[in-house]
Amino acid sequence: MSRQPKVLKPDEAYTFSKYFELPFDIEDILADLGCTLDRTLLELPRSVQPIDRLAELAEQIQDGIRYVGITSEQARREFLIAPVIREVCRITQQRVRVEYPIVVNNWLRGTFDYYFQANNLLVIEAKRENLDNGFTQLATELIALDQWIDMEIPHLYGAVTTGQDWRFGIFYRQERRMIEDLKLYRVPEELELLMRILVGILAEGKKSPSPNFIQA
Repeated sequence: MSRQPKVLKPDEAYTFSKYFELPFDIEDILADLGCTLDRTLLELPRSVQPIDRLAELAEQIQDGIRYVGITSEQARREFLIAPVIREVCRITQQRVRVEYPIVVNNWLRGTFDYYFQANNLLVIEAKRENLDNGFTQLATELIALDQWIDMEIPHLYGAVTTGQDWRFGIFYRQERRMIEDLKLYRVPEELELLMRILVGILAEGKKSPSPNFIQA
């Protein structure tokens, strides 16, 4: 006998952005989607290649914080998130799809904010600077991506960000297990580390490395 949904309604449609608004615990939502959740410290891939133009990128972000009212989602996206995404694209020579629409089923549909298709990395903006609800949305998007792609890779990476705070997650496809990183990466203070992680994920994604865990 199949498990009856606990919080999701069988006949209702759910977009990714709707999951952000749901008042339920992420564990209950993911359970209805047939997945589990763990939280731990992740030791993510880090590129060792030179990250040139880092000072210019940091200055650009600092100017955005200093001179622009970062109170709207558009402002955070344009002045804090997009510069990082553009620089990652330039360094890795990878294309990114912006607001990429997919439909898997009635429970998994919507648009990916930033989708690096070559290595299946998702980056999404946390609406209203709410990282907790944003991670719930990210988890559902990674679950959808798992069913959307044909590549045989063991896990998928994602990140949710407010522009100044970044949190990573990994979805293990065979186990149907979502891992939420306990660490936050702060921009611009940890910009170089963040860039090395994003570049490292994209550079090593095709090799499907097994990320390490740090016991919390």
